[in-house]
Amino acid sequence: MTTSVIIRGAGVVGLCVASELRARGVHVTLRDPAPGPGPQACSWWAGGMLAPFCEGYTAEEPVIRLGQEAAEWWQTHGATVHRNGSLVVTLARDRAELSQFARRTSGHIAVSGPDLAELEPFLADHFDRALFFRDEAHINPRLSLETLRARLIKDGVTFEQTDAAPSAQTVIDCRGLAARDGLKDLRGVKGEMVILRAPDLTLSRPIRLLHPRFPLYIVPRGDGVFMLGATQIESGERGRASVRSVMELLSAAYALHPAFGEAELLEIGTDARPAFADNLPRIRRRGGTIYVNGLFRHGFLLSPALARMMADLVLDGQIPEVMDEDHS
Repeated sequence: MTTSVIIRGAGVVGLCVASELRARGVHVTLRDPAPGPGPQACSWWAGGMLAPFCEGYTAEEPVIRLGQEAAEWWQTHGATVHRNGSLVVTLARDRAELSQFARRTSGHIAVSGPDLAELEPFLADHFDRALFFRDEAHINPRLSLETLRARLIKDGVTFEQTDAAPSAQTVIDCRGLAARDGLKDLRGVKGEMVILRAPDLTLSRPIRLLHPRFPLYIVPRGDGVFMLGATQIESGERGRASVRSVMELLSAAYALHPAFGEAELLEIGTDARPAFADNLPRIRRRGGTIYVNGLFRHGFLLSPALARMMADLVLDGQIPEVMDEDHS
């Protein structure tokens, strides 16, 4: 039985894997060059939507099924989980987009008029119908990462500020795009986001605004702060948000509600998310290292399930359904 492991990478995947292993009695050392969660990791720029049913519009079946574990896992591990569901809306000229979204997803009900006004009063004057995904949730990614790290320290997990590859013990590599030195088919998918403060606007749940060219999602952070995201660009570039993308995000936010026109722009962020060709995650064993990677834009949604699989593999030899090579 494995009693000690080293995890390389302390982003969302590494922290979740560490939490699962530590809960089962394994001594864990986490290695990461950064002193803690921060803008150097793509998980810092995540939306925090635990929305497996909405993701079913473009994602494969495993994302929907495995993602349903996420809300309960995060709540069990100390995160504040807002279980208010999510809403999908569209402008009147794009009404066909809403019908298509409904056909390609499950777990929703159609709402309109007074029902929509009761869910989100600020949207009722601008939209007359929506899809309500009652069983979805959201978290604040940054607070959740910090909470998870603090719990691990309290539970005796060792954090080392280095990225050096150990020469012995069981090694689990959760470094995201940095693991391309061992995973040659890993690619980067760039995402951009903005954070706004609009104190006069109140939303209780994530809102997705469908658009023929790019969808917008907006997630409330509390105290009038909102995170907006949408872009998905095939690029490993991590440090530059384009003017075009930011303008499109802000224009879409204004279309969602004119109050965003007076919002304060707090932050612009960008990073590249690790993905394989089919945008599904992989667990791979290469020699003495087990890689957990390729979560695409589903880091907070799928990390709990991947962490469970990793613990089952390390402790019981149970082969994960997402393991795709070298099962020895």
